[in-house]
Amino acid sequence: MRRRFRLLSVVVVLAAPLALSAGCWGGGGVDVTVRGDFGKLPEVKFPKGEPGDSLAVETLKKGKGAAARKGDLVVADYVGYRWSKDGRKLLADSYAKGQPGAFPTGQLVPGLVKAFEGARAGARVVARIPPEDGFGDKGDPKHQVGSDDTLVYVLDVRAVYPKTAGPRGKRQAPLTEPGMPRVAEAPAGQAPVVTMPRAAAPGKLQVRTLVQGDGPAVRKGQLLVLQYGGYFWRDGKVFDASWSSGHPSAALIGTGQVMQGWDQGLVGQRVGSRVLLVVPPSLGYGSKGLAQFGIRGSDTLVFVVDLLGAH
Repeated sequence: MRRRFRLLSVVVVLAAPLALSAGCWGGGGVDVTVRGDFGKLPEVKFPKGEPGDSLAVETLKKGKGAAARKGDLVVADYVGYRWSKDGRKLLADSYAKGQPGAFPTGQLVPGLVKAFEGARAGARVVARIPPEDGFGDKGDPKHQVGSDDTLVYVLDVRAVYPKTAGPRGKRQAPLTEPGMPRVAEAPAGQAPVVTMPRAAAPGKLQVRTLVQGDGPAVRKGQLLVLQYGGYFWRDGKVFDASWSSGHPSAALIGTGQVMQGWDQGLVGQRVGSRVLLVVPPSLGYGSKGLAQFGIRGSDTLVFVVDLLGAH
């Protein structure tokens, strides 16, 4: 959020180039053999020769809970390869970093949209994605994917977050503190209405818990799944919101990937919480602001953040 505000940019980096029961094994339908425990780096064996030219998806282990649909955000561990007549090469491995990826189901290449369709938490899915269902004729030079490359991914689904996901926990008394914004309730999947006080903005970071979550505390370095709305203190207008993007968002927290106000205000909060942040310019975008979102160097920013999950 220092370089670019919209949190989706962080998701794309985490999932690149994907914009694209214990001991489960299989994969014959997609030409490869996959062995290993869910949540651990799988052993993937390729046959001799070229890959098949059609899209193939196989669920090696079924999960539980709600099935992923368009507009949901899926958090998954993954390993990905490119495969062609010239051989195969590892492209991505989230297991090595111990950090899963976040996948907005409506904004992936067609083959991955199909792979995640109906997936549930705890599922292991393997997909063989031909070029026409991947990056097409242009390939993806940035990630060394050619126009003739088939993609193979093994995906261990950790969690599925619907676009209507919201806070879970004990709702606190409405905030009536003088000089602080008022946050009104809103239907699930919609940004709350925030009314700014007729007062000077505070010079220091302000953090208020509107809903006390019932989950674990958020730790530094976790992938935080959330819904959020950003508002100007000066006029109360929304300048960005995950609710308007059609799916939850995600970001690495406490590592400098987002603005200091978020790192300082969200680490330690409990999953399930709704948190109000009032961020002074020094902990936001500084004296330069962020012109593409109309943020001035003098702007104090107000955020309402729902902490949906931490991985």
